[in-house]
Amino acid sequence: MGIPGHLRSLSVQARVALLVALFALGGGIEARAEKRTVCTVTVNSADEREVFRQRLPEGEYEFVELVERGRPDWLASACRQGVRCDLLLISGHFDGMTEFYSDRLAQQESLPVAELERASCSDSCPGVFSQLKEVYLFGCNTMNAEPLTSTSAEAERSLMRSGYAPADAQRLTRVLNRRHAESSRDHMRRIFTNVPAIYGFSRLAPLGPTAATLLNRYFDSASPPDVGSGRPDPRLLGQFAASTMVVASGLTEADPDAAFRRETCQFVDERLSPAAKLAFVHNLLRRDMAEARMFLDRIERLYASFTEGERQMPSFVAAQAAIARDTKASERFLRFAADADLPRTRARMIELAGTLGWLSPGEQRAELVRMFGDLIGRGSIGPSEIDLACALNKDHRLDADRSRLKPPPAQADKVNNAAALACLGSATARTRVLKALTSPYDADVELAQVYLRHRPITDVEELRLIANGIARMPGSGAQVRALETLAQHRLSDSQTLNELARLFPSAASVDVQRAIAEVLIRGDYESIAKPEFVRVLSQNRRKSPDGTDIIDILIRRLRADPPPKEQL
Repeated sequence: MGIPGHLRSLSVQARVALLVALFALGGGIEARAEKRTVCTVTVNSADEREVFRQRLPEGEYEFVELVERGRPDWLASACRQGVRCDLLLISGHFDGMTEFYSDRLAQQESLPVAELERASCSDSCPGVFSQLKEVYLFGCNTMNAEPLTSTSAEAERSLMRSGYAPADAQRLTRVLNRRHAESSRDHMRRIFTNVPAIYGFSRLAPLGPTAATLLNRYFDSASPPDVGSGRPDPRLLGQFAASTMVVASGLTEADPDAAFRRETCQFVDERLSPAAKLAFVHNLLRRDMAEARMFLDRIERLYASFTEGERQMPSFVAAQAAIARDTKASERFLRFAADADLPRTRARMIELAGTLGWLSPGEQRAELVRMFGDLIGRGSIGPSEIDLACALNKDHRLDADRSRLKPPPAQADKVNNAAALACLGSATARTRVLKALTSPYDADVELAQVYLRHRPITDVEELRLIANGIARMPGSGAQVRALETLAQHRLSDSQTLNELARLFPSAASVDVQRAIAEVLIRGDYESIAKPEFVRVLSQNRRKSPDGTDIIDILIRRLRADPPPKEQL
């Protein structure tokens, strides 16, 4: 084929330049013709996915749903199949840090953030992650920049004990706070590394139908839509401005936080052996305890993930023994634990010290009891400490060590301290707490309520005495709380139920009447379902400012009317 006549007059150089341009143009056309793959993870609403599917040109975009219904390992399955994604849409409620989930009972699939992190850190899913240009996270707080953790004052105190000057300790504490902030935005940036555009919401995300409406408006205003280029699109952000949509880029190796990502990845990288992960943990525990403390959650999750077979491996046993022998790290760890701001943190560190081989089971129990002794001595027992004491001693393992606590009688008789001691197995303290349930002081009743969630009353005579005492309480918030506590016991004793039924006509407020109705409806109300009682309820019920309530539901049930759709 000869050169066309209209090109013969051009110089050789001009012909070459023109041919290069034509080849480049042809290559560009071919590149544009190649389809982009939109991967979708639909664990709740499909509204957002369907708008993208309907509005993007079919010849330019291909859609792949990664979720396989009924298969819990669907993400791993997609990774094994080598699915390659240019865009990723995740639709689901988000709990702020750990999981995308559905509010639909028929839909059991979820997406744990830990699974995304494991796949990203292990490089086990290059198809899904490596060529992403855009990620869309349709869930609340998916890109919230507020830190979820803080080193607080305990870090600063630890650094000063290590020899740092106060000014240096303050500066390093600020560095730790920034580095370990663990906001959801930072987490997503670490998972989706090198992705140019990650869209999400800093606060509440719109529900599926609303999001679909906004997306349709975006596609109406964008011609052509700039989807998949990796360039943040201000038109999309504008449509979702009222819903706090934001965009950020994934972490790169040049980012100051890249080193922190490499460290956190060592906890979940499947290419590392269990022994190698333990060696990394050992190195962390040799650092300033203020920083090691910030990895507490990850260390706990790591140990929980080891199988029994992995724990028996010689390399694992050797790595664990090396940690157990490190007395310097052990001393610093336990000293930091004793000075922790929150009792729950101190308890977790004591438990972890046992896992690390630094405390025997007996020493763990002694440390936990000592912690509660310190709290009682400082007058620092409140509802959360009572909840913690009962939870830690749910198997009564601390009962025998309670004798180590010898608070003065006046201190032990205070309701807060008595509740903690009752959680640790003291029968005398339990009697004091049960008495507090009928106290006129709401704070005392609350402490008893927390205790009884863990240690409910099982003796019928005790329940009768409590019911009688509650009936004599002055009508107040304390009486309502006491009745709510009794409702948790799902009473079946007719004498106790009748005692509360007699209280109904003289109840001082509609709140007290509602609380009585809750006790009855959660108990064996059929044992007192007599026409006379139904008449008393109907004639003596106080007017409800909110319309139909639990009292009306109880009356209907006592009359054996066909039950409407009710939710207690």
